[in-house]
Amino acid sequence: MKRIFILILFTTVALAKPLAGRPNFILCMADDQGWGDTGYNGHPVLKTPVMDEMSRTGLRFDRFYAAAAVCSPTRGSVMTGRHPNRFGCFAWGHTLRPQEITVAEALQKAGYTTAHFGKWHIGSMRADGAASPGNSGFDDWFSSPNFYENSPLFSHNGKVIETDGESSHVTTDLALEWIAKAAKRDKPFLAVIWFGNPHSPHVAVDKYKKMYADHPDGAAHFYGEITAMDAALGELRNGIRKLGVADNTVLWYCSDNGAIPKGSTGGLRARKGSLYEGGIRVPAIIEWPARIKSNRITAKNANTSDIYPTLLELAGVAPPNNQPVLDGTSLVPLLDGKAKRREKPMGFWTYPTQGRGRKSRAMLEALRQEQLAGNQQPAEPEGQIDRQYPTNRLPGHAAWIDGDYKLHRVPVKKNKGAFTYELYHLGNDPKETNNLLSGAKLAKRVARMKTGLAAWQSSVVNSLNGGDYR
Repeated sequence: MKRIFILILFTTVALAKPLAGRPNFILCMADDQGWGDTGYNGHPVLKTPVMDEMSRTGLRFDRFYAAAAVCSPTRGSVMTGRHPNRFGCFAWGHTLRPQEITVAEALQKAGYTTAHFGKWHIGSMRADGAASPGNSGFDDWFSSPNFYENSPLFSHNGKVIETDGESSHVTTDLALEWIAKAAKRDKPFLAVIWFGNPHSPHVAVDKYKKMYADHPDGAAHFYGEITAMDAALGELRNGIRKLGVADNTVLWYCSDNGAIPKGSTGGLRARKGSLYEGGIRVPAIIEWPARIKSNRITAKNANTSDIYPTLLELAGVAPPNNQPVLDGTSLVPLLDGKAKRREKPMGFWTYPTQGRGRKSRAMLEALRQEQLAGNQQPAEPEGQIDRQYPTNRLPGHAAWIDGDYKLHRVPVKKNKGAFTYELYHLGNDPKETNNLLSGAKLAKRVARMKTGLAAWQSSVVNSLNGGDYR
């Protein structure tokens, strides 16, 4: 690919403890990879040798969830440790709020150097954008407003650049070049690498498409994109080993939502866009040789909102004094093999709001033309609190997972404002086929879960209306 030279500015931050021993963090995320879209989860065709190896060497999550059933909200949860409805990131194309404290900002203030690579989709690609990567805690960024295909345009700190090559490999090449420079400094780093695959349209390069020549063209492109992303992940792992930083680097891989129609849920119910398991349960693996010394598989519940508090605890960073309420919880005890169960239930809520289309190449091409003409326009306002949401109406499908039990609060289509409830035992019934709601033995549990879900939703609406910032 074309070489792009990066200038990174570092600042010195006074800390109570030395930075040298703190772990580095690499957060990788796929775009639309379903629970069953890996070899290690039993896909009969798909080749994912790197993910399969990671599942045999690191900590493999068998019940890891995206905080939302679509992309932008889940990405917002990673950045904030909060359910995305709290800051109005309801659907694709919605953004962060400038008031939110991101994991990049918290680590940056603690002395970490930070960078973002790939799909952003929670704010502007313009340097002056209120929710751009640069104004969300990243020192350096090579970012796209949404999913992207091969030889993508990226915004490098606000300036549009060209790249040349398969999309996932281009992304990891840029990340490794930056990590190589960061590794020479006496500061730990955070690198967020969000791939654009396997989001449609699927355009696999010949090298990977040919691996599936016996399959229909559409499937071959889809599988080829995932295998290319898997190979890029392998180059990233090999790269940090060669740089000598792998041992003390937390490499966390997951997807942003469940499977699309071409993908596989592994038999789970429903797909992307749904709060049933097939829409939110995703593959996830953590490698950290210094602390996760042997393979473990966990069935304990975890989700993308947990990433923020986990990283802060691992870095020895106290939450900011003005930290709003978090939905995530630290997984450090789980990483150390000491967690018996998850004490904090997990809430999910699809607020019925339209997504906002964002065509990456067209947006970046328009920005490039402005820059070439010397007439760049200011970024549009984003993430503003421009309305108040009712506290007596909680529209949309919501779910509450507490241990093995999952309660759904589902809108009744023909009766506006009415809801029905469903209860499933995920340990015995991961496909959510046997509704236990009518069981008299579970009446107390159902009542407790309904109360917990309602209280959580009320808390979310308070945040949504700006209550956390007052």
